[in-house]
Amino acid sequence: MSVDLATVKRVAHLARIAVTDEEAARMEGELNAILGFVEQLSEVDVDGVEPMTSVMPMAMRKREDVVTDGSKADDIVANAPETTDHFFMVPKVVE
Repeated sequence: MSVDLATVKRVAHLARIAVTDEEAARMEGELNAILGFVEQLSEVDVDGVEPMTSVMPMAMRKREDVVTDGSKADDIVANAPETTDHFFMVPKVVE
């Protein structure tokens, strides 16, 4: 894939970046170099390679997944005018 001068100017316009013709020409070369590197990466055979989160092997620290009320139910409803079993009580509205 290759980027031409018109594409660079269009992308700059969409990004609301003011670029001169000289800057656009320089960006054209830089963007083509980046895209060339990305195309080169697509040629690498990664079959059988495990995804990594770090270059150092490590185990992810995880907490036990348990459902709790957060032990804050009393604090949450403390200022409510009326509560029942840690729920806010509101008047029924029928129109």
